Amino acid sequence: MKPENLTISDYSKIDYQGIIELWEDIHLGGASRGDTHEIIEESIKVGGKLLVVKEMSGRVVGSSWITTDKRRNYLHHFGIREEYRGMGLAQDLLERSLEFSKSNGLQIKLEVHRDNIKALRLYEKYKFKYLGDYLVYIIRNYE
Repeated sequence: MKPENLTISDYSKIDYQGIIELWEDIHLGGASRGDTHEIIEESIKVGGKLLVVKEMSGRVVGSSWITTDKRRNYLHHFGIREEYRGMGLAQDLLERSLEFSKSNGLQIKLEVHRDNIKALRLYEKYKFKYLGDYLVYIIRNYE
């Protein structure tokens, strides 16, 4: 059963601290990984979107951050706090994310840990396709 006290809305500067707390709590990212307010704002300015799930009190309990390179959209920092999982919120949030991506006519791509079975099932239900045995590399800090 979906709680009635939750809303899904576009990111606002007042959401930043709650977003960072969420991302750190559920291991999606955080300021230490470059997720600053300025980066979020810039990604929105160039065509992205950050959807925020909040309690009426303002506590952030979920997010979906969509960035773009104008060729495709990228879905990341998608997650729901543990106590709200299993209530259909991820489906609602994903549907809103896909609506946004469809409205700008771009493909949407994501990365997911192979042992995150619930997420894999959700993405497969919404017709995401596995691309194959790609390895993902990153440089976080140039030293």
